[in-house]
Order: sequence, then structure tokens, then C-alpha cells
Amino acid sequence: MTDQTPTSPTTTSTGAAQRRGPLREGDRVQLTDPRGRLHTITLTPGGSFHTHKGYFTHDQLIGAPEGTVVRNTAGIEYLALRPLLSDFVLSMPRGAAVVYPKDAGQIVAMADIYPGARVVEAGVGSGALTMSLLRAVGDGGHLHSIERREDFAEIARGNVESFFGGPHPAWRLSVGDLSDVLPTVAEPGSVDRVVLDMLAPWENLEAVADALAPGGVLIAYVATTTQLSRLAEDLRADGRYTEPEAWESMVRGWHLEGLAVRPQHRMIGHTGFLLTTRRLADGVDAPLRRRRPSKGAYPLPGSQDAEASSASAVPDEAWTPEALGERPISDKKIRRVRRDVGRGPVTE
Repeated sequence: MTDQTPTSPTTTSTGAAQRRGPLREGDRVQLTDPRGRLHTITLTPGGSFHTHKGYFTHDQLIGAPEGTVVRNTAGIEYLALRPLLSDFVLSMPRGAAVVYPKDAGQIVAMADIYPGARVVEAGVGSGALTMSLLRAVGDGGHLHSIERREDFAEIARGNVESFFGGPHPAWRLSVGDLSDVLPTVAEPGSVDRVVLDMLAPWENLEAVADALAPGGVLIAYVATTTQLSRLAEDLRADGRYTEPEAWESMVRGWHLEGLAVRPQHRMIGHTGFLLTTRRLADGVDAPLRRRRPSKGAYPLPGSQDAEASSASAVPDEAWTPEALGERPISDKKIRRVRRDVGRGPVTE
């Protein structure tokens, strides 16, 4: 396990200063063409943006106010704006799949991530959720992110520092397993919120319960109903958490053009499930939740039906990314993304 902390002070802790005033060298800029297509560039003196229909130089934008329209050599106009966090997340280099803005917003709101909170995040991926969490905790809070894969951690660090303009003072990033790292970086009962985005979050309920303060929130992001069921069952069996609640959110955009106001043909459908629960005080048993299930919904404990219907009956070794339908990420792609964020070797 290695621990990675900022090596130099940041010039802007929130990134706000980087996103005010005229466009500057090094700014990431989002270009919108007349057909609504988006292009993202990083402004470089002497650089240029080319398409098969002409080009324009970056110098035409450097020093110009945000919201400028620039015309290329073929007369095509582009609107130039700094990307919003949601834009940045969807266009940034990525290794692992990112947490979509719709889910990041739900996590921040439903886990009650507030300024000054002490938050632990496990499963950093490409750093998309990390940016939303840092925005929420602010300079006075603390976010400790833990990632098992060093290559993913480097990609996340590159993306986060690119967005905020440097190391964020509230962020610490460690590489290793949550169950190994968390006891060494957090005193018992010192963490306000824990956010898990991983394959088998139920494996870390012991470490999370030890670190969470009474009343603290655990929120988990999982991709499949089998993971959701296993996590809910293990939370109930643990006895230190409140009754879990789960949901998913779907966003449907609308087409707005003249009288043709209708839902868009495409939408962001299922991305993942969110589950929340809270830490009970030590020695307290949660009140038994009264349910009115349909007949046979809860087979008798120990029966063959109970064993067959329980996600807990699935062997631990069976919970693999491939078994849950995740696409494998090639080493070649990881090397390319690490180069894109400035966190990898220049040559293959």
C-alpha cells in the first residue's frame, strides 16, 4: 500500500479562480459548433484547432472573455466556454467507467455531503465522483480517497488536478485495499460519510462500521441487482446499521425546437443503484422493520428455498467484473489514458 499526498501547494483550492475572467493559456475550453457538437481543447500559445472544414488558432481565444464566438478559416463559428463539472467529467480521459453526473448529484445530496465533512471514498476509478465530493466538502473538509489500482489512482489524480488547477488541499489519495488502509488513516468513529463504488462493498462493512461516527452515512453505488441484494442482506446481518434504502435515477432530456417539444429519443437509462444506511450507536439494536410481504417472499431460514434465493449464497470468488457484465479494460488503453492525463510513460 502506498500513500500519495500533494507535493506542492495549490494556487487555487476550489478551481474557481481558474474559471473566472478571460480565457488563459492552459484552460480547458469546450467548443460548440453550429450543429451542437462539442469539442474540448486545451489552450496553448501557437496551437490550433483543425477540422476537415478549416481551422482557427488558440491565440484567437487566449485573453478573450468566456462566451466568445470564434470563426475558423471556412467561416464556421464556434462558441467557446469553460466546461462545467458535468461537461468535464464526460469528456475527460478515463480508464474505469465514470460515475455519471446524475448519480454524483444524488450521492452528494442523499449522503448529505456538507462543507467541512470528513469523507472516505473507496473505488476512485477515473476521479469523476471525487471532484463532486471535493466541491461539496470544500477547503475546510477532508476527503480521503482509496483506490486498489495504482494506474487508476494516477489517472484520477491527473483528472482532479487538471480540473482544480493543481492539488486540492482537502484531498488525500491512497493506493490499497479499503479494509487495510482505512484503519490506518481514520480513528474509530472519526468519519462522517463513507462512499463505496466497488465490486463487493459488503467485504468492507466491518472496517466502515469501525470508522463511521454514530449517525454517519454509508452510501454505496453498485451496478446490478445481485450486488444490491447481497449488500442489503449483509447490512441487516451486521446489526450496526439502520435498515438500508435503495433506488436508481434516470434522466430523460427533451428536444426543444419550435413546436417540436418532446422527449428525446435517447436517454441515460440504468447506470447503477444507490443504497444508503446509517451507523447505529454501539450496543444499539435497530428496531425490527415491520413488513407485509407476499406469501413466500421470505422463505424460512435454513430451507433450500432460502439458500437458493439469497445472494449471500454466491461464493465470494464468483463476484468478478466479467460475471457482472463489466467490460475488461486493456492495458493498452490504460497506458494511453495515463499519457493523456500526464501520469504515465511517454513511450509504450
